Amino acid sequence: MTLSEEAKDRLADVVELQPTKNSELQDRWEMDSGSEVHQYLENELGDYYFRDDNSLIRATAEAADLVDVEPGLVSDPDDDGVPSKIRVPELQARIVAVLAGPDERSESVVSVLHKLRDEYDVDPEAEDVRSGLQSLRRKGVVEVEYRTVPTFRLTVERDDLEVAVSD
Repeated sequence: MTLSEEAKDRLADVVELQPTKNSELQDRWEMDSGSEVHQYLENELGDYYFRDDNSLIRATAEAADLVDVEPGLVSDPDDDGVPSKIRVPELQARIVAVLAGPDERSESVVSVLHKLRDEYDVDPEAEDVRSGLQSLRRKGVVEVEYRTVPTFRLTVERDDLEVAVSD
């Protein structure tokens, strides 16, 4: 299967963001719906992706070889399901840097947002922080605890996780 330049670029997104879901790709590709993403994946990238047991989108090994991009989940999770190295966008790397550790009390999206503002002098949207936390959760490095609102904390000690920032 020969891929167009656009298809190669989008395949690189799948490799970089994995494990991912339709909505993340919809945002990245500026598509109107998750259905449109699904159709594109099936029609253009069918040989290069699969859905795991949780229905998350992952690239095949062949896809990762075809595009020169570091996968989002760089190292396979160990026995406890936690990876030792991830590649994430800058906002997610900053979230890892400020988020409560595994032995600390989990915190809300708003709490993380305030820490980001204080630590990095940035002002992301709350929805971007929420989305970043959920993406990190799918990668296995953040867990959620449901109290009055969902709260989050790292699943691994910060020193045991190498975080690389993707472009």
